[in-house]
Amino acid sequence: MAGLSFDRYRTEIVTQTEQLVSQVDGADLATPVPTCPGWDLGRLLHHVGAGHRWVEEVVRSGAVEPLPDDALRVEPDEHPADHGTWLVEGARQLSDALGEAGPDAEVWTAAPGGKPVFWARRFTHETLVHRVDAALALGKPVEVAPEVAVDALDEWMELGALPEAVEFHPERRELLGPGRTLHLHATDADDAEWVVDLTGDRVAWRRAHEKSAVAVRGPVVDLLLTVYGRQAPPDVVGDRALLDFWLGRVSFG
Repeated sequence: MAGLSFDRYRTEIVTQTEQLVSQVDGADLATPVPTCPGWDLGRLLHHVGAGHRWVEEVVRSGAVEPLPDDALRVEPDEHPADHGTWLVEGARQLSDALGEAGPDAEVWTAAPGGKPVFWARRFTHETLVHRVDAALALGKPVEVAPEVAVDALDEWMELGALPEAVEFHPERRELLGPGRTLHLHATDADDAEWVVDLTGDRVAWRRAHEKSAVAVRGPVVDLLLTVYGRQAPPDVVGDRALLDFWLGRVSFG
């Protein structure tokens, strides 16, 4: 249930990459990235660019199973002087491959669906979050269009509620229990509220305004950075221990 158009995702992949390049212009690529422990800016940029190229190959080839992703796992030997050109080139190649395939072609995806629109959405927000990582590492302000942040939260909720997510992270079963509900309320975007329901036999979520065991209120970008483990939560009312317990087991990216 993607909230942005396929073409908007394609545009955002390039836009977010261009903004990332602008943010790190002139920066020391050996600068540590605290929100990605063990990484420096050079490693972060390599990860983003290699990710774009990997997905571009998946989409362009119409792969029906995952392709080798070794380039995503290795440390770069050095930080290229032309990293900006390399990054934007890769983003544009991915955007073009997605456009040529169209949103509904058959392709392997990392979650159920098997359509290029999955990758368009996933790498919009993958690139966005790592742009934020770079901004935080350099002490620069974080700005995200509200509609993009809302969609990023929707995607995060959807991926986290997949049965496959619990199979891959069995510790998340510890989250389930009576009375365990969380409410996220964006104060700067219309109808941007989420309820995470852990009271059943699986993780569930819905867009709703409901009294919950704990509520977190704040700008939508702050909510996004909270669930991604990039910053402490803003205003919290209710069971803070439940919030911390949940965040400790669901943050990713």
